[in-house]
Amino acid sequence: MTTPIRILAATPRSAVALLAPKVQRYWLDRPVKWAVTRRDRSVVDSGDAVAVPLFLDGLEPGEDYRLATDLGEVAFRTPVCSGQIDVTEYGAIPDGTDATEAFVRVIEALPLGGTLYVPPGRFITGPLFLRSDMVLHLAEGAELAARADRIGWPILPARDTAGRVLGTWEGLPDASHAALLTAIDCQNLAITGRGVIDGGGSRGDWWTWPKDTRDGARRARTVFLSRCRDVTFTGVTIRNSPSWTVHPHLSEELIFAALAIESPSNSPNTDGLNPESCRRVTIAGLRISVGDDCIAIKSGKRGPITDEPTDDHLAPTRNVTVENCLLELGHGAVVLGSEMSGDITDVTIARCDFVGTDRGLRIKTRRGRGGLVARIAMTDVVMQDVATPLAINAFYFCDADGRSEAVQSRDPAALGQGTPRIADITVENVIARDATLVGVAVLGLPEAHVTGVILRRFAVGFREDAKPDIPLMAEGVPAMLHIPLFSECAEIVGDIDILPAVKEIAPC
Repeated sequence: MTTPIRILAATPRSAVALLAPKVQRYWLDRPVKWAVTRRDRSVVDSGDAVAVPLFLDGLEPGEDYRLATDLGEVAFRTPVCSGQIDVTEYGAIPDGTDATEAFVRVIEALPLGGTLYVPPGRFITGPLFLRSDMVLHLAEGAELAARADRIGWPILPARDTAGRVLGTWEGLPDASHAALLTAIDCQNLAITGRGVIDGGGSRGDWWTWPKDTRDGARRARTVFLSRCRDVTFTGVTIRNSPSWTVHPHLSEELIFAALAIESPSNSPNTDGLNPESCRRVTIAGLRISVGDDCIAIKSGKRGPITDEPTDDHLAPTRNVTVENCLLELGHGAVVLGSEMSGDITDVTIARCDFVGTDRGLRIKTRRGRGGLVARIAMTDVVMQDVATPLAINAFYFCDADGRSEAVQSRDPAALGQGTPRIADITVENVIARDATLVGVAVLGLPEAHVTGVILRRFAVGFREDAKPDIPLMAEGVPAMLHIPLFSECAEIVGDIDILPAVKEIAPC
């Protein structure tokens, strides 16, 4: 009999287990007792789990362990470590002066397969460049905090010396301030622990110029992975980002598990996790509450439709799994686009909770983008207070020309490289309680209809006290209220079940 426990990832001193991930969403329906023991059966740690993701810390490298729970048990082994260096051994002082140089020296001194250990305390640094075959381990109580001063802040050029895209902004090559943690061409990299990574968005002036450049570059992310492979990111809390929080770009074989990603609801464009032009990405057991989209899957974009397209920066995003996540208060819970010119295909969203987001599953694009969004499946998801649970919009009015007649006209345009296509979207076993605007809103292009939208066991209940608003960011879309289905230029199969309305707002 297969145990309902899955060890998703392990580093030399930590691991992530998923408890009953195929039958629960984010929260467990009851507390589950657990204990980790060594080979000699001595107990390393124990407790009561209330969520599917269980992060285990304080392990030893190259050791056999057993995780025993009310649900069953599973054995696992931690990878070996070639050596651990505490950053304070190189002069970093908690709650002291800028520790950038100490971190740089440790990264240079680490043996292959070694661990940079950050002990409890707040360490202020500028951008750090990680390397292959290393582990960054932040202990419980440790905080890596970006300094407020941008003087001398490294800038990633739009392209490196080989002409490859490096700095990016909203899907196009562009000079960008380096992230607090930047990894370029790295393999076998892990970031883990119970500590905090604070991107410093509220310090300095980052949030005052959301769409501009300063010092010749766009705003920094908090974590940026460029052309990386085999990256594991577990346990940590990432917060207060200058712009997008975690941005993997042109990378593959990525695991993001048991993370918390947080930014204030009014912080501009602080998306939680944005895999762009990536392949084979696992996102499991994340809790995200940010100022923009929680998870935004992208694949680069073509420039304005009046420009000659240059497509060498485009690459597809494929094979992404989002499971057992709690996505709260963002603009969209799981969003595909609007930067999607390189194609986004084969995405599965399963057993998640969406709470208080403007939209649940959201697909957004426009003329000029081109590209394909297809084979997207959302199953076993429960939404609460999500204004529009399913929104598909091929007239999204992004960029300077987004409201132009060429983009927004409802007359059929000529088909071409810039025509986006959306197909094969399956939504199954989804309950959306206390929605406000529209259950399913789909606006396709007259020249390229949205096709293959299938609804199975999709139920929506509306808030009785809600007020009308516009469900899709496109010209000519009116305010709506309590509409089960709004559809133009789309082929939709299936029904929407209507749940009883909520008459009162429950007290906090």
